[in-house]
Amino acid sequence: MDAYIKAISYYLPEKVLTNADLVRDYPEWDAEKVAKKVGILERHIAAENETAGDMAVEAANRLFDEYGINAENIDFILLCTQSQDYHLPSTACIVQDRLEIPTSAGALDFNLGCSGYEYGLSLAKGLIVGGMAKNVLLLTAETYTRYLHPKDHGNRSIFGDAASATIVSTEGKYKIGEFVFGTDGRRFEDLIVRTGCARTPDKIGGIESDDGGYVKSSDFLYMNGSEIFNFTLDVVPEMVKNVLAKNNLQKEDVGEFIFHQANSFMLSTIRKICHFEKDKFLIDMEHTGNTVSNTVPIALKNYLSNGGDAKTIMLAGFGVGLSWAGCVISK
Repeated sequence: MDAYIKAISYYLPEKVLTNADLVRDYPEWDAEKVAKKVGILERHIAAENETAGDMAVEAANRLFDEYGINAENIDFILLCTQSQDYHLPSTACIVQDRLEIPTSAGALDFNLGCSGYEYGLSLAKGLIVGGMAKNVLLLTAETYTRYLHPKDHGNRSIFGDAASATIVSTEGKYKIGEFVFGTDGRRFEDLIVRTGCARTPDKIGGIESDDGGYVKSSDFLYMNGSEIFNFTLDVVPEMVKNVLAKNNLQKEDVGEFIFHQANSFMLSTIRKICHFEKDKFLIDMEHTGNTVSNTVPIALKNYLSNGGDAKTIMLAGFGVGLSWAGCVISK
């Protein structure tokens, strides 16, 4: 049995943070330089009382309405988030009730960042191929902006909030192919929020900057930008090579490459190193920013909605963990 991507929708919060807004907070900045460096003009910010669970429900309802899908036909929910509503229970369980999905459906959260969509597709495919489900609702939802220190101008210029919903089913437009995964937990401290969980439950306070000028506070998200950049350039070319080999493809067989939308500079560098044709490598983050596990489904949805019709598409994510994953989908 094969597994297919049948439908995709997404949700963006109403509040928008523009580059002009950031320049008001950081007068030494130039809005045009910000846009040129990261390729982002604006990003959406979750409302004060809006959670990842709320946004996941919004994305799912949009998907149901757009494609005429009945919640009664969903038999498993997978929710990728690092912004869960509670330490417990799983936010996916709450989403099941709010969407009125049958109690016979399975539901679970999985905690992963920028490679989360590809991992989620692999889990959904496993449920389908294993005969355990017929229609899996794969959700991604993040409110990363809650983890950003107000003085962290670098990450505030990059990250936005969003949610996506994908139906993985026994039928659909794109068949999900073979996957390649990778993990390097030795480098976990390069992208981290230290406090708030079992290892360090209490807030520590304090703020400093690392050698690259990135704000470093244990109570907020810290990203070692230069190390994440180097990590990406280390692992992505090999991952691309392995995904092609595992799916018995040549680079020329792929009609579109849709990778995690980290920032435009990183993506442009990846494209050059991997020797991808410019018109086959999607960069789509101007109006959303880096929405972590949501970037690939948002970019894929936009690509298809704008008439994109490649026979074979490579999807890839890489980042927090440190982790990476890639696959192909094909008609």
